[in-house]
Amino acid sequence: MSQKLIMHDPAVGDFYYREAIKTLRANIQFSGRKHHKILITSVFAGEGTSDIAVHLAMEIGKAGKRVLLIDADIRNSVFLKRYEIEEAPIGLTEYLSGQTDDPNAIINSTNYKNLYVITTGAFAPNPTEMLGDEHFRRLVDNAYKVFDYILIDSPPLGQVIDAAVIANTCEGAVLILESGAVSYHAAQKVKGQLERTGCRILGVVLNKVERSSKGAYGSKYGKYGKYGKYGKYGKYGYGYGERKTTT
Repeated sequence: MSQKLIMHDPAVGDFYYREAIKTLRANIQFSGRKHHKILITSVFAGEGTSDIAVHLAMEIGKAGKRVLLIDADIRNSVFLKRYEIEEAPIGLTEYLSGQTDDPNAIINSTNYKNLYVITTGAFAPNPTEMLGDEHFRRLVDNAYKVFDYILIDSPPLGQVIDAAVIANTCEGAVLILESGAVSYHAAQKVKGQLERTGCRILGVVLNKVERSSKGAYGSKYGKYGKYGKYGKYGKYGYGYGERKTTT
């Protein structure tokens, strides 16, 4: 491993948010043995993908599973700033561009139990080509020999194609939707793109739900306001309180 990253969690003390993340973790763990390399994406930027990816990884680690979180948002990563990591380590782009041949050089331990992180690394002008390279697939496949779960935080699929490219290396995907911010048409388009990659959609997370007197988690799970219902995926809707997160 390269170095230890000290991460500062901005969600400390948010009980309802953490309970919803635990629910998501439990459902992913019960989704089957074949779904351990998981893509996390959204329709648009700012829907909370990175925040949910990190906290999901933390919860999986607490459950005793070794988890590797890969920040694959090469275009617009906020990981280092969000979690107040002072010294940027070498990361994904350095490995994929051949600046290091050792994958262990980019895998960082953290101050959270069983949680390891690969950051994006330096800016690269060709992220789609990098993520579609065989070296990325090999990195994920080899990491799975060491880790129980691989979570890949990716750019919004409604804006760039990167997540669809990454999906080819994954066994399942979780789609994040911000409550009231995504049209039915846009969500269906992204859902269709994921399905065409052959990557199974494990569920849909409804994020930034206003808490109401009807319950701590806002609207009923599985109903998505103006988007309507997402067919057989509707049962996987999770309300995430009113915590404001961004990708």
